Amino acid sequence: MWKILLVFLILFWLVWFLKFAKHYPNTENIEANRDFWGLTFSTKFAKSIDLDWEAAYLAILDDLQVSYIRLPIYWDEVEKIRGEFDFKDYDFILNEGQKRGVKFVVNIGARLPRWPECHLPAWLESSSQEIKKAETLQMLEMFVERYKGREEIISWQIENEPLVDWFGTCPKSDEEFLKKEVALVKSLDQRPVIISASGELSLWSREAKITDILANTVYRVVWNPVFKYFRYPLPAWFYQFKANRVNKTGEQMIVSELQAEPWVPYGKMTDLSLEEINKSFSLEQFKANLAFAQKINFDQTYLWGVEWWYWQKLYGDDQYWRLAKTLWQN
Repeated sequence: MWKILLVFLILFWLVWFLKFAKHYPNTENIEANRDFWGLTFSTKFAKSIDLDWEAAYLAILDDLQVSYIRLPIYWDEVEKIRGEFDFKDYDFILNEGQKRGVKFVVNIGARLPRWPECHLPAWLESSSQEIKKAETLQMLEMFVERYKGREEIISWQIENEPLVDWFGTCPKSDEEFLKKEVALVKSLDQRPVIISASGELSLWSREAKITDILANTVYRVVWNPVFKYFRYPLPAWFYQFKANRVNKTGEQMIVSELQAEPWVPYGKMTDLSLEEINKSFSLEQFKANLAFAQKINFDQTYLWGVEWWYWQKLYGDDQYWRLAKTLWQN
């Protein structure tokens, strides 16, 4: 009987530990300097939640006063018709950032941030994988040649989590092709190349071998259909251990995606109730995630969710925006 009771207690503790325990850092003091923090800005996601993306972007520059931005340049926005290119939106973003001294990580490739992860132009969707790869290399060359003269660009991120096969509507990952992409970009420009990997669900071994800077995601509260909301119990040293394991330290490591928006189990993010938001991303969770990133202590941390903070601010809840603002104005 005592054995059954022991098993029950262990299972009860495990459910509490993974679903309900907060796993917050001991202190939530935000002490990192402003250059430690950056953010990702996605024109595509801003549009998907019905924002005026230009107004949102200018608020990021002039109200938040960010120093570093990770900028995905979406192929399907630039080349909607084969052979016809429109870079005006990205020229605007870089020009306005350059005026204010912002530095950019430019993310290029077929697989880029935000669902559905892969963002091929419609005219290429039905082509064979070999044609898609050839077109991708041509696209990379054109994008790098267009922007390599911009001093505000500090690095190129090639693809986004390119060896992840369990998330997104994308073809199976291809490590050898990724190596070709990296080699091409490095032949065109001397700035560092970044490859990103899942912080929690990857060993980083393959990515580390082919990149100058290794980037990883950091999520604290996630959701899946089986377990629903799940809280990662991983300590900050887990990420440091993995970085040391693949011989990436100091300026060779960044957090490219720190969870700073709610998880969306269904529908649109802007349709979530306050109760649902708080299940994965209350204001206290935001503070805890920021403190956790400080404890990981990689060279930089880029926050994920600025478009949602701005949407919240427009519609009456500016608490996330105000907290983020302190990062660059402390």
